[in-house]
Amino acid sequence: MNSVGPDGYEQHPLLNTNVRDVASRGEGVLVAVTHELHSHGAVRVAHIRPESGVEWTTAADNIQAAP
Repeated sequence: MNSVGPDGYEQHPLLNTNVRDVASRGEGVLVAVTHELHSHGAVRVAHIRPESGVEWTTAADNIQAAP
């Protein structure tokens, strides 16, 4: 797992690069990966910003480098 700061942000190797969300097939820049605490444990959430500027989130395991 990648390093996580006290603020819950992960230093993911794909930060600030173009990625694809395999669940939605959307593409954009990975701007953050956060760790959110839930009753069943921490969930890794990827925050993606496409050219339109309207960000969305997906499970961090759903992202891959865009071709």
